[in-house]
Amino acid sequence: MSQIVDDSAAEVELTSDDVDTADQRRLGARLHALRDERQWSLTELAEASGVSRAMINRVERGVSSPTATILGRLSGAFGLTVSQLLDGSHATHAHETHPHETHPHDEQELGSPDDVTGVQRAATAPHWTDPDTGYRRRPLSSAEFPVDVTEVRLPAGRAVTYPAAAYAFLRHCIWVVDGALELVVGGVPTTLGAGDRIELGDPAEVTYRNDGETECRYVVVVARGARGRE
Repeated sequence: MSQIVDDSAAEVELTSDDVDTADQRRLGARLHALRDERQWSLTELAEASGVSRAMINRVERGVSSPTATILGRLSGAFGLTVSQLLDGSHATHAHETHPHETHPHDEQELGSPDDVTGVQRAATAPHWTDPDTGYRRRPLSSAEFPVDVTEVRLPAGRAVTYPAAAYAFLRHCIWVVDGALELVVGGVPTTLGAGDRIELGDPAEVTYRNDGETECRYVVVVARGARGRE
């Protein structure tokens, strides 16, 4: 049985102007739809993910913002990556609202020259920010691309931990662009500088830590295969 995450330490109520409540509602709807597809009760998802029933219920209702750790647990329970979980919530919203409506961060209409050529402008790209640490992830590839490519910005003095379940079924490579990143993989620390990369092996809990004084920026590449992914 999974250890259930304590709600008081793992959630942030939607009281800050920095939190996009529309995004949270879409994510909640996505979680609820995934649970319905599998015909899981809240208790069954809680057992599979290690996230409490109360926390899952608040996320599904869009009244709580999950941390990166919580997203990692939930995505692992569904056999998805964090990117797939977040991208799916965006895609579901676009499909259910208007055929030419995109994510609110994206002002491009479908059928525009950028859309036709596959260009995603940085200024309109969707992103997700962990309300607890300021950890920010921006997808660089689309949901249809055969691998997930994600840019991550980790603020100075912050750390984010993903459970082993988030790496159980895919291949995972991390490349540091700026700053220094300390990875603790299964209790073993490794420090990466700009230009360094690492490929993760067998599933293990992974902590991303920035002990420096400046932001660390890195790229995560996740292959849809038989082992390892975020």
